[in-house]
Amino acid sequence: MAEQNTGWTGGQKAFGDFAPGLVHYTDKILFDEVWEREALAKRDRSLVTISALTALGKTDQLVFHLDYARQNGVTDDELKEAILQLAFYTGWPNGMAAMTVLKNIVEKEN
Repeated sequence: MAEQNTGWTGGQKAFGDFAPGLVHYTDKILFDEVWEREALAKRDRSLVTISALTALGKTDQLVFHLDYARQNGVTDDELKEAILQLAFYTGWPNGMAAMTVLKNIVEKEN
């Protein structure tokens, strides 16, 4: 795969010089390489990521990734439906927590 650079700086913004290794792997490997692979659209990568984070109950990370999914073309109605489906497979509390994160994002925007 040809080296690409999307200019992603989320890791740098989060950690600066505090955790240079984590910054490198987040910005250069995860977002510049993995998220840019052509085998899955970013929209699909977002849905996969949201599924994993919901299953694991990682609501801090869901704050970013639910909003990122919206930027990647996933509608709010699709996110609600995905989270409803996930609630049955990942546990009701995880589904409720994920839906709360989405609700807060949508309400904050409005």
